[in-house]
Amino acid sequence: MKYFIALTTLIALLAGTFAQAPEAATRPQAWPEAAVTLPQATKRPKMRNEQLVLFGLGKKRKQKRAQEKAAREGMVCDDPALQGEAIGKVPGKISGCGVNDAVKLRAVSGVALSQHSIMDCDTAKALKTWVDQGLKPAFDKVGGGVSKIRVAAHYACRTRNNKTGAKISEHGKGHAIDISGVFLENGSEVSVLRDWGKGQGGKALQASRKAACGPFGTVLGPGSDRYHDDHFHFDTARYRSGPYCK
Repeated sequence: MKYFIALTTLIALLAGTFAQAPEAATRPQAWPEAAVTLPQATKRPKMRNEQLVLFGLGKKRKQKRAQEKAAREGMVCDDPALQGEAIGKVPGKISGCGVNDAVKLRAVSGVALSQHSIMDCDTAKALKTWVDQGLKPAFDKVGGGVSKIRVAAHYACRTRNNKTGAKISEHGKGHAIDISGVFLENGSEVSVLRDWGKGQGGKALQASRKAACGPFGTVLGPGSDRYHDDHFHFDTARYRSGPYCK
């Protein structure tokens, strides 16, 4: 009897074990945390901002090179600030007139001339010095600054003040330019005849005329004589005593 009860108990125990085995076998097993790998977010290409900056700089460099090339193609007297056309020798109609290695200037340091003006390179360079150091600073706070120069006269084969028997004018040698007004960025014009000694424009004219004494050997204007009341006369003639500015 004891053996029967023990056998029965053993069978019951074995039956319970086998009944639970399938459930244990099919239960999902948790993955170790370290084994879980999540997909990584797509990263932007490195140096994106830097590439945009470099692209912008490259574009600016190309534009600058194009501007420099255009300036070189239009420059005269080996100076990109002097824009115009080299025209070579200009023969004079009378003795003493004429220009060697003349240029026809249309702009100086970004300031246009109202008419293309014939002169030699020494005069063109003196004009540039005056524009940069005299004219622009004088009109810096007047009407937004200078946009164009009104040219009254440049090369002309004639005598001084067109007087019969007088010496050949510096205009007849390509050494001179006459200026009668200054156009401003706001569209207005300051006239030597109308505005000399009047208001802000008149003061700027006086300052610019004074600054011409040095770059040019002769400076004439209102008050010099009756021939120069409506314009400035600048020429590059040189004198032993120094510039003649009146």
